[in-house]
Amino acid sequence: MLAKLTSKNQLTLPKAAVQAVGQTEYFDVQVRDGQIVLTPVRIQRGDAVRAKLAALGLGESDMADAVRWARAGAAAAPRAAEPQAAYGPARGGAKLVAKKKSTRRS
Repeated sequence: MLAKLTSKNQLTLPKAAVQAVGQTEYFDVQVRDGQIVLTPVRIQRGDAVRAKLAALGLGESDMADAVRWARAGAAAAPRAAEPQAAYGPARGGAKLVAKKKSTRRS
């Protein structure tokens, strides 16, 4: 089977190769002894999150505590006041006047 690499580093896999490995969206890419090896990968985001939490040593009770803390903080936290626009009209009735360019020729 032959595949062509485009100028944008894109590669179209032959239909027979895709059918042989099954429908997949992602591939693990490795380079071994000058060869590019593609391995189909099925991404399961839930499993990835659980694995990361396990690696960090976080359990269900830690998650419940974090959710409780976040919900309590959102309800109890005071909101910051909107900053006043610095580009609005000047206070005290003062007006900004732009100078006009002179159109007279000397």
